[in-house]
Amino acid sequence: MNLANKITMFRIFLVPIFMFFLLTQFPYGAYIAVAIFILAAITDGLDGYVARKRKQVTNFGKFVDPLADKLLVTAALISLVELNQLSSWVAMIIIGREFVVTSLRVIAVSEGIAIAASMWGKVKTITQVVAIVALLINNFPFSLFGFPFDKISMFIAVVFTVFSGADYLMKNWEVIDIK
Repeated sequence: MNLANKITMFRIFLVPIFMFFLLTQFPYGAYIAVAIFILAAITDGLDGYVARKRKQVTNFGKFVDPLADKLLVTAALISLVELNQLSSWVAMIIIGREFVVTSLRVIAVSEGIAIAASMWGKVKTITQVVAIVALLINNFPFSLFGFPFDKISMFIAVVFTVFSGADYLMKNWEVIDIK
């Protein structure tokens, strides 16, 4: 297993640890959870960079990297819903988009077509991470001024989530064989 794939597997390993610290009454658990989430989010870009730099892009990495991303974001969203910090409809829009795009990619692969990550998909990921971190830290420091940065950033994340999902569908509609 190459270094990039080890980094990806490390990110998957961090998901249940993140949830443990966020959802239990462990002392300072929420702070530890935020640190773990940020570390995992940073490794998202790192594994791809390492794979390309070392020319070690693998089919395993192409499959597991997006899965690791989805596991991390889904775990955070579901946890935030459980903690009453996020509305379930917001979580379902984001998770639903991931199911749709992943299904599209699976269909494409079965037809021998690779669907690369788009710029909008990357923007979507960044906005989701920013919004999730804002919610995890209870909107600090913006809460000191009454500015709802967490709500605004989540709204922006949902907009980019829907837009990037529609973009994937429109650009790859021919992959879906509807007769």
